[in-house]
Amino acid sequence: MKSPMICSIAMVVVLVGFSPVARALDQVPNLSLDLARKMAAGCEAKAKEMNWKMNISVVDSGANQIFFEKMDGAYLGSGDIALHKAQTSARFPFPTRGVQELAYGKDLKGGMVPGLALVPGIIAFAGGLPIMTEGKVHIGGIGVSGGTSDQDEMCAQAGLDAVKDSLK
Repeated sequence: MKSPMICSIAMVVVLVGFSPVARALDQVPNLSLDLARKMAAGCEAKAKEMNWKMNISVVDSGANQIFFEKMDGAYLGSGDIALHKAQTSARFPFPTRGVQELAYGKDLKGGMVPGLALVPGIIAFAGGLPIMTEGKVHIGGIGVSGGTSDQDEMCAQAGLDAVKDSLK
């Protein structure tokens, strides 16, 4: 009686272990803590160069924060904004500037989806960028806050630029 049960369990393990789904899950790129730190360092270098004080948040594809840095002198309240920018870009594969344009329009006089700006956890201004591999796999988001929206976005881009060779 034990033998058929053991065979059944072994068969399930073999089928699941060799299934295309199981193999595909092994091949999905992940955002490592080391890579997140390097992104933050790229942001920080740009901010120091420009004399800006920033909060930097990096989240994984599930919008879970894996790294946060508050530069000396950065606004305390900007930490939450940086996180929400990163989470927004982890949930949608485009910059938060795109959310701003959907909600408010390019001219800021009204967008196609004005209610989008009212959704909890969604940030509708620039400073959040999706983290994409060279193969266009969306693996997370980076959010920066502490300056103007353009400055925040520039710092976030510097973070992505710092790791572009690692995203291949």
